[in-house]
This record gives sequence, C-alpha cells and structure tokens, in this order.
Amino acid sequence: MILRPYQQKALDDLYDWLRKNKGHPCIVLPTGSGKSIVIAELCRHALQNWPETKILMLTHVKELLEQNAEKLRTMWPNAPIGLYSASLGRKDVDAITFAGIQSIGKKAEYIGHVDLVIIDEAHTVGHKDEGLYRSFLADLERINPRLRIIGLTATPYRLGHGLITDKPAIFDDLLEPARIPQLMAQGYLSKLVSKHTTTVLSVEGVHKRGGEYIESELQAAMDTSDNNSQVVTEVLLKAGERKAWLFFCAGVQHAYHIRALLIEKGITAATVTGETPKTERETILNDFKAGKIRALTNAMVLTTGFDYPGIDLIAFLRPTMSKGLYVQMAGRGLRVKQHTDHCLILDFAGLVAQHGPITSLDVESETQTDGEPGAPPCKNCPECGEIVLIATRVCPSCEYEFPIVEKKLALRNDDIMGESDTLNVTRWAWNVQTSKNSGLEMLVVTYYGDTYDTPIKEYLCLWHEGYAGQKAIRLLAEIAKECGVDDYNDTTNLERADPPARVKYVKDGKFFRVVGREWQVPF
Repeated sequence: MILRPYQQKALDDLYDWLRKNKGHPCIVLPTGSGKSIVIAELCRHALQNWPETKILMLTHVKELLEQNAEKLRTMWPNAPIGLYSASLGRKDVDAITFAGIQSIGKKAEYIGHVDLVIIDEAHTVGHKDEGLYRSFLADLERINPRLRIIGLTATPYRLGHGLITDKPAIFDDLLEPARIPQLMAQGYLSKLVSKHTTTVLSVEGVHKRGGEYIESELQAAMDTSDNNSQVVTEVLLKAGERKAWLFFCAGVQHAYHIRALLIEKGITAATVTGETPKTERETILNDFKAGKIRALTNAMVLTTGFDYPGIDLIAFLRPTMSKGLYVQMAGRGLRVKQHTDHCLILDFAGLVAQHGPITSLDVESETQTDGEPGAPPCKNCPECGEIVLIATRVCPSCEYEFPIVEKKLALRNDDIMGESDTLNVTRWAWNVQTSKNSGLEMLVVTYYGDTYDTPIKEYLCLWHEGYAGQKAIRLLAEIAKECGVDDYNDTTNLERADPPARVKYVKDGKFFRVVGREWQVPF
C-alpha cells in the first residue's frame, strides 16, 4: 500500500525525532486521516528492519484494536500478530500485540520485555503519574529502561490539564504532519458545514464537577419533552435528502427518547449505548451503514472507534466543556463521502459558539476548571499570543481588539470550519517586536500582496513560555523547511527565501489570523 504524502511525512518526522531525542513523542493527525495505516506501516517497518523488536499497540476501545490489527493484516498478510482483549475473547501474544489496556494493564510481568509501545487515542493516558495506563507503562519501563512510547491522537489535550505534553504528562513533543484545512484542500477530508439552529439547549442551572458538566444534571436539563420535540422537528426541516444522521445525546434515556420521536415521525432510527449487547450493537451499526437505518442516536459511545464515511448529518445535543470531546464528535463527519462533499452540523448544544472552529481551538483554556483555585482567569491574544486577563478589551502588546462575547450560552451562526480568505503573496518581511506588556520579543512576519491588498501579519512568540512558545517554535521550523532554509536563527535567511504563494487567513476583530500557507498547490 502506498502511503499518502502526509502519512509518510508523519513517519519521516517520527523517525527524525527519535534519532535526535530521548523520550516519547505523539503524532497528531485529524480524525479520518488514516491513523491505522500509519500504525500498520510503523509496525511493519520496525519489525522488518529489526526482526527482534517486540511491539505492543494499546488502546481503550476494542473496535480500534480490531481496525488497527486488520489494517496491518491487509498491508502485511504474514505479520506476526497477537490480539489481547477480554471483550474480544482473545489473549494471544506475538511480536506485534494489539491489546486493550483494561485487559492487559496489570500484566506487565507476563508480557515482559517490550521495545516499542504505540498508543492510539493517546489523549486518554492519564496526565498525572497515576491510573492504569501510567502504572502499566512504568512497569514496562522497569523491565526495559530503553522503552520508547509513541502516541497517536487527533486531540492532544485533556480537560483540566491542557496539552498532553505539559508535565507531568508522559509525552515530550507533538508531531503535526498535517492539519484539517490542508487535508480538506487536498481532498482527503470532507468539509463540515454548521448551520444556525433556532432551538437552544440551555445549561442554566447545570453544575460542573472536575471542569465538566455533572452528567445526571445535564441529562435532566437536556432531556425534556419540549427540547426533544423542537430538536427533532428542526432536524427534519433541515436534513433534506441526507441519508445518515448521527445524534450525540446527553445520556442513555435522552438517546432513547430522541429515537422514539424520530420513529414517531416516520424516520428509521436506532440507539447505541454502553449497555447495548455486542451482537445487537454490531447489527445496528451494520444496518446504519447499509442504509437500513437513517438515524442513529447514542450516548457517549460513538466518539471514537466508529468510522462510517457516509455520515452526512451530525446533531450535537450534548453540551460539554471538553474541546477534545467536541472535536471527536465533529470528527465523525470528516471522512470523504461518495454522495456529497460535506457533512451538516446542527449544533443545538452551542459547542461551536463556545469552543470555536475545530481548525483553531484555544487549547490553553482547556486548563481552566470550574470551582478550582489557581491563577486569575486569562485568555490568549489570537493575534500575538500574549496572555492577558479575561476582561482585557485591547491587547497591550499588539493592540488587538477582543470581540465582545455574549455572556449567556446562545447559539449563533458560527462556522465550525472557520472559513477563511486568501492572499496571493508577492513578498514577505521579517522583524522582531517587543511585547509592551511582558517585555519579551516576538518574531513578526508580514505577508504582502498586490498594491491595494492589506498586509497580513503573523506573530511568532518564540520566547514565550508554555503552549504559545512551543507552537511558535514548531511553526517557525515548518516554515523554514517549506522555503528551504536550514539556518533560520538568522531571519535574513528567511527574508531572502521565497515566501508562500498564498496564505489563508480569517478576520479576527480588526486583525487577521493566518490559518494556512501554501508554496505550490493552490488552496
């Protein structure tokens, strides 16, 4: 099997990182981009080049175990594969073992020496040094101190903690070979289209625990006769000829109630929950994929491990404080479809308004948890990355004006993709600017178009701490690689290089934010 360019880049970047660094990296690839293919090729390459290698591939979802193992069998029919999962009725160990963490998490001594651990859905690994994943990995490292751990995820952050590389997390760096807009432009992912909904699901009165809504209170608030009737009526009005509808509900009873209303309206519908027996669940999912069932309601079980490209409508009926959960739900619609070029998102829960487009999430705010003491609430300037108090209206560093945010959770006509404009670049300029607030220097690149085009500025906060600094360093290295500059410590080398042919940007207040660059292929 020939890998797509970004899949090969993921492996090339990984091998380069492992050669130069100690520790454990994590590959970040969007949902629908083919992480199972990357995992399969990584296993094949490792074992065929170093036959004594012992590999353990871990995840928490049995469907992902089956998918990843099957993909490796397809790419390498004679691969020495073991499958260790109680829920699948298998306890086989081989050179490459695909295992469920719940089944194998206390059996490190039985597994013995492992050279490479691959973790799919790596954001589920505990941030702190506790829990089944962390204790199992620690046991494996005691057996083999040279163990390397490689993660893969579409959402490299955890509610209440931030990035999965923020210490004491186990991963040391994030490798991002491709992002959603790039893969959409190249035809590898389907577009998401979000539409304004007149029905608003209010979280007023719902309390939070650990930074997330309390499940019982959330379901009680969402699952009312009026809410359900209005939601189903509006879905029927907006769905048109769409063939495969997926509903994310606030709880088990909520999912069943929505299903009942759909059936009452003449829509073939079914429900999947954590309590659905395995054989029944498989039948339901197969019927959904075959078109025998038009609408599928679920309660927190189809966010990962469920891949059906034909999904062309997703209804958010479950508010959440977790950006990761939001992206995972939206990701079910990203796979390329045969009958349409997009998936419609009906956001009754206000997630787009709350978290923003899935292409440009503010990961720093994922660390804010309700009711927990700590630093004053802050936000990042989207123009230059400056950290300012939440009430700040004008950034003291770059004078960006923050838009006025509605205090109540209300649905607006927000765009889940963050649609952008394009500037055809004729030249660029690089200079250093000092932050008026922190006193730290920032690298500023200005993209120029034709005479009457407004220049677009991009701020790289290389000397800031935390996520802003890490992101800027990776972005600078990425830009330098694209324009063929090896020594980018000297900005004159960058200024002399060819700029991108065009940049994509979005309007953010009175400023602009760059969301993509292209040197050769038009957007």
